[in-house]
Amino acid sequence: MTGKLWLGIAVVVFYPLKTLLGRTRLTGLRNIPAEGPALLVLNHVSHIDPIYDAVAVHRAGRLPRFLAKNTLWNIPVLRGVLRGLGQIPVYRGTVDAQKSLREAHEALRSGKVVLIYPDGTITKDPDGWPMVPKIGVARLALEHDVPVIPVARWGTREIYDGYGKRFRPLPRKRVTTVFGEPLDLAEYRTKEPDTRTLREVTDLVMTRVRELLAEVRGEPAPTSFYSARKRTSGKEDHA
Repeated sequence: MTGKLWLGIAVVVFYPLKTLLGRTRLTGLRNIPAEGPALLVLNHVSHIDPIYDAVAVHRAGRLPRFLAKNTLWNIPVLRGVLRGLGQIPVYRGTVDAQKSLREAHEALRSGKVVLIYPDGTITKDPDGWPMVPKIGVARLALEHDVPVIPVARWGTREIYDGYGKRFRPLPRKRVTTVFGEPLDLAEYRTKEPDTRTLREVTDLVMTRVRELLAEVRGEPAPTSFYSARKRTSGKEDHA
């Protein structure tokens, strides 16, 4: 099938599914450029996040390219959709791990809108705040002079909690997504992209995502990122 046909199928499926599962509120959609490349950096709290994120970006008139777990390509029908829409498989912990970033780099060079969840998976923070982010997002942000847009979404975990194995579509929940202003990373683009710089940029971008999330939730954000590894006796929840 052609990409346009798969896109049509995805629209027919995802738009009604999104509406069925919850009401949506979008702000800052104008920050997604009408054309040309962009890197959207998002928090991740539920397996259904991509449904809402994809529809939001599509409503802005753009086709989203996700970095998604390669195991999704093992699902027969979904595999066709993912391939047809040019999605990017992520091979974590394998020799093909760098292939994911190469494809993401190529997508940005080709003028696409790429979406990335630096948490790497849905957050393990009991309160739903971002975890220590992966530095791959900084590699993408610094190598390409493209808009880097922080995005925060909240409400999807109330519908489907992956770790708690709870699916609660009723009563319908509200899912709020805020697209922030593009970040100014000019001072970092002239620096050597060493580990220190990559970590600094990664934390800067995700701190802004966390700030937006705090605004959506109407509560103060933690001052650090959650790390399950450093959690000890329930006393250290963020690192």
